[in-house]
Amino acid sequence: MELSFLCGLIFFTLFVSVSLSYLVFQKTNTNNLPPGNMGLPYIGESLQFLNTGRKGHPEKFIFDSVAKYSSNVFKTSILAEPVVVVCGATANKFLFSNENKLVQAWWPNSVNKIFNSTTQTPSKEESKKIRKMLPNFLKPEALMRYIDMMDSIAQQHFQSGWENKEQVTVFPLVKRYTFSVACKLFLSIQDPKHVAKFADPFNYVTSGIISIPINLPGTSFNKGIKASNQIRKELLAIIEQRKIDLANKPTHDDNHDILSHMLVATDDNGQHMTDLDIADKILGLLVAGHDTASSAITFIIKFLSELPHIYNLVLKEQMEIAKSKKPGELLNWDDIQKMKYSWNVACEVMRLAPPVQGAFREAINDFVFSGFSIPKGWKLYWSTHSTHRNPECFPEPEKFDPTRFEGTGPVPYTFVPFGGGSRMCPGKEYARLVILVFMHNVIKRFNWEKLLANEKIIVDPFPIPAKGLPVRLIPHKA
Repeated sequence: MELSFLCGLIFFTLFVSVSLSYLVFQKTNTNNLPPGNMGLPYIGESLQFLNTGRKGHPEKFIFDSVAKYSSNVFKTSILAEPVVVVCGATANKFLFSNENKLVQAWWPNSVNKIFNSTTQTPSKEESKKIRKMLPNFLKPEALMRYIDMMDSIAQQHFQSGWENKEQVTVFPLVKRYTFSVACKLFLSIQDPKHVAKFADPFNYVTSGIISIPINLPGTSFNKGIKASNQIRKELLAIIEQRKIDLANKPTHDDNHDILSHMLVATDDNGQHMTDLDIADKILGLLVAGHDTASSAITFIIKFLSELPHIYNLVLKEQMEIAKSKKPGELLNWDDIQKMKYSWNVACEVMRLAPPVQGAFREAINDFVFSGFSIPKGWKLYWSTHSTHRNPECFPEPEKFDPTRFEGTGPVPYTFVPFGGGSRMCPGKEYARLVILVFMHNVIKRFNWEKLLANEKIIVDPFPIPAKGLPVRLIPHKA
């Protein structure tokens, strides 16, 4: 009886506080706001926003709202925040061009909780630090030296996971490959057992990043926090060992990995990052470095199985490269540059099934966009689908057509799987290499057939086939 009364009191207190917050929130600068619906207190329209993705149609929430309000700009409440959703190339250009002028990067509260050291420093400041650090490792001239490493990992991956098998489930295998590459590049870890030790919890981390921030047992948010703590513990052990190694054998070799660089780097005040800060940054890089590429590669396999004429053109390009190599010779930068059609195919896949559905910004000043008032502190959300599947940007948007990317390619601000402007994803070139190296290795070995004709697609937060895309392998005849 006492327990029931206490639970009821807690619920009532929570309900009152949330409702009062919601009333204040609803009254915030309502002068000339865009049309829209703020939904339920606290939850807002989060469930509708998330559930359309989990049902395989993340664009539905956006397109339904645009049609309902007859506006490419509308207000809603997502992940416990007031949000203005902006759609189209004009909106993309506006946001990307006004970074740190009218808007700044923003991440949901779930991100700050899962990457817990960022709660001590604003997320945007952490982002600036990591973006300053990454270009030396992720620019094309730096990545050139890692192509043979990626190819070597891919060859080992296919020997152990694909060859001499009649059928495989694509997505988990692809994740194993992309995670192995990321571990090698960021941490110099290549022992399969060590890699596997903390690979599995990443599934929970990615689901928890974009979730309603309610930390109750069984929720995606709760599972994400637990998984991040588990990974962080493993990373801290790796960091401790690396510090010992660097103390015993200090090196200034340009080939050292990102972890070593973080350990020796200092800020403007000469201060080193804490171990926890480094662990969180590596955690974020590992998530970004393998989940998006895994999704893209899986959908490349899916589309190529459905489009044999596209597969044959990719096969022709890749086999010409394979035949030019000496026995045992690994891929190099020149080989990657020859994979033009393959990359066009990958881009068309990312147009139709973008690994990242969109991103958030925060208004740092009151401003007007498209005739509507955007209050300071409100969040903005832009969606890849608002241009990728827009016939004004891509004629016959449902048609798979890699020629869209020939010549000068799509109109600026319409193809945005990597974002744009000053916040263009710094890992774009890294992703290109990881994807093309995999395409080369799978295409030169196999054709394949999907085993499930109409496998459901879920987006949580990256698009993946619900059953992992099982396929029957058809090895090429010697």
